Amino acid sequence: MSVKAIIFDVDGTLSETEEAHRQAFNATFKEFGLPWEWSQELYGVLLKTTGGKERMAEYVTTHLGGTPDKEKIAEIHKRKTVVYGELIDSGMAELRPGIAALIADAAKNGVRVAVATTTNRPNVDRLAESCFGKPADEVFEVIAAGDEVKHKKPAPDVFDLAVERLGLDPSECVGLEDSRNGLLSCTGAGVPCIVSPGVYTLGSDFSGAAAVIDCFTEIDTVEKLNKVMGN
Repeated sequence: MSVKAIIFDVDGTLSETEEAHRQAFNATFKEFGLPWEWSQELYGVLLKTTGGKERMAEYVTTHLGGTPDKEKIAEIHKRKTVVYGELIDSGMAELRPGIAALIADAAKNGVRVAVATTTNRPNVDRLAESCFGKPADEVFEVIAAGDEVKHKKPAPDVFDLAVERLGLDPSECVGLEDSRNGLLSCTGAGVPCIVSPGVYTLGSDFSGAAAVIDCFTEIDTVEKLNKVMGN
């Protein structure tokens, strides 16, 4: 059965944005007078916890041995979102190879495109404006963001929401991901998943994926995508 909809993760999948997120966190910590500095190595570990506020809470608990202040973390995260948006606007992130071609080919072939992401909606919109030159809802028919669901990845909530809004059976969709947590979220919703690891997720366990590819250029057309899926 040919794929009827493609559901894209955002950070690490549409674009290698994680470094922009890391830099935005560090800049914001400095603004707040906090002696926190997340190296690339540490950030790779922290990414196993999905969600920016949740990531900060994990850092305070596990790495500092403290008790997270939820109100303060929310305040920091709100400012971090602004700083991240400014970095994206400056052109720091670009689409991963193959992504733009696949979205364009999907439009030509009547295959619907959606987003299922842990990040919040403002981040999706800023990335779309920067990379596509238009609002996210002019690129994607459906957008399911992390601030709309109770549980973030690896829980299936955000993929469940995307599938529900598409009005399709999960088996009629395919999810594109870059991380273990994303894969678990996608398959937990019953959606087959193709993984292309990002900079921070190389070497992760991707067992359960329909396919693991080096680059999204391997599926930059609907025909190639269906072939990888065995359709």
